[in-house]
Amino acid sequence: MSAAAFIRITRPHNAVVAGLTALIGYLVATGTLTPPALLLAVTVGLITAAGNVINDVYDVEIDRINRPDRPIPAGAISLAGAKAYTVALFAGGLLAAALTTALCFTIALANTAVLVAYAVRLKRAPGIGNLAVAYLTASVFLFGGAFAGVEGLFQNLTLAVITFLATIAREVLKDAEDVDGDAAGGARTLPMIIGVRGTGVLALACGLAAVAASLFPPGDWWGPFYLAAIAAVDAIILYGAFRGARCTTPACVRESRATSILRWGMFAALAVFAVAAVI
Repeated sequence: MSAAAFIRITRPHNAVVAGLTALIGYLVATGTLTPPALLLAVTVGLITAAGNVINDVYDVEIDRINRPDRPIPAGAISLAGAKAYTVALFAGGLLAAALTTALCFTIALANTAVLVAYAVRLKRAPGIGNLAVAYLTASVFLFGGAFAGVEGLFQNLTLAVITFLATIAREVLKDAEDVDGDAAGGARTLPMIIGVRGTGVLALACGLAAVAASLFPPGDWWGPFYLAAIAAVDAIILYGAFRGARCTTPACVRESRATSILRWGMFAALAVFAVAAVI
């Protein structure tokens, strides 16, 4: 078992980005960053890494066929070693969370439970897995805000709602892109139940709801900068959602690049909220 394999199995890029997102969540809530806030990045980074490892543990049989290069099927890490590593990463993340606040620790504990449930069962439940991913993505902003107390959490609520809804839209459209492959592999996803067109309509509804949520920012953010900037963000989200909604086949969804457009919309929303918090 090599050290490089233990790093690679955590998807370090994803873990680092998630940790930085928690810091941005704190910045959005408070308008500043302080050294103790680094604990947020450590907590989220470790728990995200643990979630990535446990996913590989429960996907090992699928990966033996589809991704034999991954550390466990490739033999770079044993299954027992990966399980122990998962426990250590979750424990480290929760220990870091215990050094923050009770509210932050509660969110970290809840997210740990969701990540385990997702790997074990939820990812295979049509629609439920999408909701779990959307919650986990949005909750990072709530976690960052919670370091400043309930008021900080509330300050991030609009951003979390936008992220939750846009992530649902993106996740179901990603499933729509993969309908053919998922069907061949025996998976059962939401687009296979309601169809590609129905999935597009659902994604559009989520996009419209995200735009509606963006019009009700907390605190005193309502002003010329916020309105102008969030209007541009809303245009990106709606553009992506409408492109996905017009599709009736997986190929059309892929060609529409709707999922990429929605991802950029979420990045843009994050940037708007971060700038609005410090000006």
